[in-house]
Amino acid sequence: MSLLLIAFIEDHACAFGDEAPRSLSLTMRTPGDDEALAVGLLFAEGILQERRDLETVEWVPDPSSDSPETDQRLCLRLRADLPRDRLGATRNFIMTSACGVCGKTAVDATFAAGIRSLPVGSPRLRRAVLENLPETMRAGQALFARTGGIHAAALFDLEGGLLDLAEDVGRHNAVDRIVGRAFAAATLPLSERVLAVSGRVGFEIVQKALRAGVPILAAVGAPTHLALRAAARGGMTVAGFVRAGRANLYTASERIDG
Repeated sequence: MSLLLIAFIEDHACAFGDEAPRSLSLTMRTPGDDEALAVGLLFAEGILQERRDLETVEWVPDPSSDSPETDQRLCLRLRADLPRDRLGATRNFIMTSACGVCGKTAVDATFAAGIRSLPVGSPRLRRAVLENLPETMRAGQALFARTGGIHAAALFDLEGGLLDLAEDVGRHNAVDRIVGRAFAAATLPLSERVLAVSGRVGFEIVQKALRAGVPILAAVGAPTHLALRAAARGGMTVAGFVRAGRANLYTASERIDG
């Protein structure tokens, strides 16, 4: 684990050396594919909404560090005409390795920020496919096999085919990596996909998945009460304690056949 400082520049007309980036977030993460992690975070927070919003992603020296030659920050350059209201003077970023935020205001703010409810009843997923997702995900968790202490998020098609997998010390970081890669590949929204996560489902996982348009979220562990409130409001299907032969369906169960 190590710390990652994410920053962004609003005006693409200035060179990195001429403009101080705005620090966005400091997070504990498992190193690797940090660009996808940062892009996924900005998309989850509504700063990035379409591919043209992002100009470049680069590592730049951290001028606040005593060793700027070696200490760097990941800097994302946004398009110059990005709507100013997306940036905000202060933001409450859901970016820790813990379990997220709490309170009714968090659910209200999620939908006030522009997240839309999902179409009712579609897509459909066979229960047998749902129950097999954690086993397929586990088979791809190379870091977990070595350490026993790393979470994962995996993206599947509706037949249970594994499309992408990310591992990180934080479940939400793993989800950000999945979403960041989808953003770069221009495959958002993930309206015909299933997202599986290790461990429990916290509010921030639901928030990020809803932003990406994920209709079905499966977890090895339990969902929190606040996560289910957000999922129910957004029309997302949440399944917990998923494993071979069983799964608890909490919200929008009509998407699961059998």
